[in-house]
Amino acid sequence: MSDDSKLMLLTGASRGIGHATVQIFVRRGWRLLTCSRDAPPAECLRDPDRAWHISADLSDPKSLDAFIDEANEWLGDRPLHALVNNAGWSPKSSFKERLGVLNGDLEAWHRVFEVNFFAPLKLARGFAASLHKGKGAIVNITSIAGHEIHPFAGSAYSTSKAALSALTREMANEFAELGVRVNAVAPGEIETAMLSPETEVLIPRIPLQKLGQPKDVAGAIYYLCSEDSEYVTGTEIFVTGGQHIL
Repeated sequence: MSDDSKLMLLTGASRGIGHATVQIFVRRGWRLLTCSRDAPPAECLRDPDRAWHISADLSDPKSLDAFIDEANEWLGDRPLHALVNNAGWSPKSSFKERLGVLNGDLEAWHRVFEVNFFAPLKLARGFAASLHKGKGAIVNITSIAGHEIHPFAGSAYSTSKAALSALTREMANEFAELGVRVNAVAPGEIETAMLSPETEVLIPRIPLQKLGQPKDVAGAIYYLCSEDSEYVTGTEIFVTGGQHIL
């Protein structure tokens, strides 16, 4: 690895927003350390000289701790310039419903929070020293569902993302002492595998009258990791086509 190349760590890297984020960073010369539960599919395979992948289940605290240890061993004394907490989980109950207050297994709630809230917290702690060396940036992927009632998200997912939004503000304040910026990107209705089939009924409620694409979110992530945003911290960018203003 060349010491003059910037390095990003990305979770949830195997599809959707993660895949699009890999593409935009690679095109702009960054090197990558990626993490997802499964190995990247064929369409996400990348140059092994510019990227390294470690499989981990972020819903399992032991697997997450092992990932942090292995990734830090791989990093050594190298600086880390960006940490993008993109991995997220929105499961359905046994009745094919999103997890709500009155339905679903509470253990599933715990797993949602492990992935969507505690994993970003633990990763930020685990790589704080490397981010400090790189004067880097952390970007947390939140959601429009963390700011308003969403018909398809479910309470577990929505509250975990609301908590991540609040955590972003607190992290921005604390990590500023390390010279590390912390921001969030809140996607709306983005065409990924997580999207509910019924989502098209929401298009009339989106001012731009269309669903977003993963590359739209990836572009906002890149901006928050780049020198163009070097005086931006504690901010949440809504990539929603205007849906959040209605």
